[in-house]
Amino acid sequence: MEAGGLVSCTEDVSSAFPEKTPDAKYKVGRGVIGGSVVIDVVEQCLADDQEETLLRLFNDQVTSDSMVQYLRLLTSAHLQNHADFFCNFVEAPDLQVYCHQDVETMAMECDHVDILALTQALDICIHIVSMEGDEQELVHHIIPEGAEPSLHLLYQTSHYNILYPRPLIH
Repeated sequence: MEAGGLVSCTEDVSSAFPEKTPDAKYKVGRGVIGGSVVIDVVEQCLADDQEETLLRLFNDQVTSDSMVQYLRLLTSAHLQNHADFFCNFVEAPDLQVYCHQDVETMAMECDHVDILALTQALDICIHIVSMEGDEQELVHHIIPEGAEPSLHLLYQTSHYNILYPRPLIH
């Protein structure tokens, strides 16, 4: 990865937050806030036992918050870089206001449009299970449709939890 231009497979996060951005909190470390931490986490996971390393790092508040902030900025950048598509799905005066108030701000709940943007930015497929309707039936959503999910989530009352699929027994 280039210094100063931390990218996902499809999104250059720093492009959505140019140098002229008056709020300098977006420009730290290797490109974008949280970017240096993300690189460090990836490098540690490649060098160590991934499961144990992730558990240790994500239980560290500073690391965990930096990872979440980076993912929020990545989501915001993807939304803004694809504004022609996403502007029709938000209920804010404009997409930039929505991103600043609802996506980039920590402790805000994530909407479906945010999940869609993040899956596109990371080029991953997710499976969301939710309880819907008066009968509280399980409903399955795969985003994008037709792909093989690498992440499974349970959506309950404005919150997502990770689901771990049972291993197949042969």
